[in-house]
Amino acid sequence: MAGRKLALKAIDWVAFGEIIPRNQKAIANSLKSWNETLTSRLATLPENPPAIDWAYYKANVAKAGLVDDFEKKVRLQLQQCFEPSLWAPGSVDDNSLSLCLQFNALKVPVPEDKYSNLVDAEEKEDVKSCAEFLSMSKTRIEQYEKELEKLRNIIPFDQMTIEDLNEVFPETKLDKKKYPYWPHKPIENL
Repeated sequence: MAGRKLALKAIDWVAFGEIIPRNQKAIANSLKSWNETLTSRLATLPENPPAIDWAYYKANVAKAGLVDDFEKKVRLQLQQCFEPSLWAPGSVDDNSLSLCLQFNALKVPVPEDKYSNLVDAEEKEDVKSCAEFLSMSKTRIEQYEKELEKLRNIIPFDQMTIEDLNEVFPETKLDKKKYPYWPHKPIENL
């Protein structure tokens, strides 16, 4: 299998390297190394895919009739893929098709969806909380911009008096009536 397909898909890396811009040489080298890796992996594959061991699956699958149903559908798919009048004796068997083609017709039972509604509800809650956070953030940004503008417009510190400092930063004002003794603040705040 690998030898026939590889001969058809050969890439002329020298010509490819000549038409690539210099700034994309590293990407081209990465592509070439990936191509070589995948080509070597493909070369190790057998000519025909392994046969499906239906007896093994019948022995190990717990649901009765599931394997028989799959086997019937695979054989039906094989018959639909190849017109029997074109078959040469022994030219087409179960091993000659890839597993993907064999299982195209199969319908695997899908479990009941129990969580989509919960996920959708949670998504709606998240959208609401994000919108709320965004509006609160915009409010905070406006407050911070006002504070920043206030700080930009204050007089320089080296020209400030204590009264100017207390006016701009009210938290620095000492309350001499409430705390008559130095440091004029509660001791816990020091």
